[in-house]
Amino acid sequence: MILEDRYVLPVRDGGIPLAEGVGVVAAAGPHVAGPAVGARVLVNAFPRWQDGPFSLDVIDQIGGSLDGMLAEHVVLPAAALVEIPDDLSDLTDAEAATLPVAGLTAWNALTGGRGLRSGDTVLTLGTGGVSLFAVQLATALGARVIATTGRDARADLLRELGADVVLNHRDTPDWPAAVRAATGGRGADIVVDVAGALELSLAAAALGGEIAVVGFVAGRPAPTVDPYTIFATGATLRPVAIGSRAQLVELVHTVGTHRIRPVLDRVYPFDDAPEAFRHYLGGSALGKVVITVAPNHERN
Repeated sequence: MILEDRYVLPVRDGGIPLAEGVGVVAAAGPHVAGPAVGARVLVNAFPRWQDGPFSLDVIDQIGGSLDGMLAEHVVLPAAALVEIPDDLSDLTDAEAATLPVAGLTAWNALTGGRGLRSGDTVLTLGTGGVSLFAVQLATALGARVIATTGRDARADLLRELGADVVLNHRDTPDWPAAVRAATGGRGADIVVDVAGALELSLAAAALGGEIAVVGFVAGRPAPTVDPYTIFATGATLRPVAIGSRAQLVELVHTVGTHRIRPVLDRVYPFDDAPEAFRHYLGGSALGKVVITVAPNHERN
């Protein structure tokens, strides 16, 4: 969206891109309170968003209005960092780097609104990074998960991650009806909508359910949602803007407790960053695309 000049938040011209990442604290100012030098840390995309609801007061975003993570060294406020605990020491840097945006967005989608409740059904759309995390997290929290995909080859992975029901939306165009059939007519309590398919998500939502509006697919026609559908469903449409530092701490704890391993598609070296973008934009990625800077990599 940034490359196409369609991002909804401010973006600084000429800024360094990418909003999520992991690294090691190389140095700190003399009066800075935070993770010690040498600590392995995650970076929260909104440095000023510590807790509570999203607002204009915390809108500055790494990789948007602030320089991002596609760099060998970055300078950040200590408040933007979350130290990686010992129980996540088995996660590689590439895996951990996927938590602050994709993982946190899924966490916020599931817990930041009405909140996931015992016995809930969660519906996820597709096999992007947020959707895969949503399947894993919802399963870990005890929800029943229904997942959609347009490719049968990806159904097995969704089941391995915890999906109870997998629907191919190409073979089943009326997948909202299939969701209702799989829930005894009730529908999904939480829909994690990454496609902008709002009219379909509303049709699949339970009475009083919630649709976490995460994003939309480029080139997809704008959704047509009439007020009658909203009133008939009684669902809440809630836009999700990644999440706060407090939510990132919660996510890290949950990932450690349930031994969740992020799904990686490919890991590219720093010098191949343009190719990583091309691969991601090609739409074939299954899981997260990661760019890494090799240890002790020095550059003039």
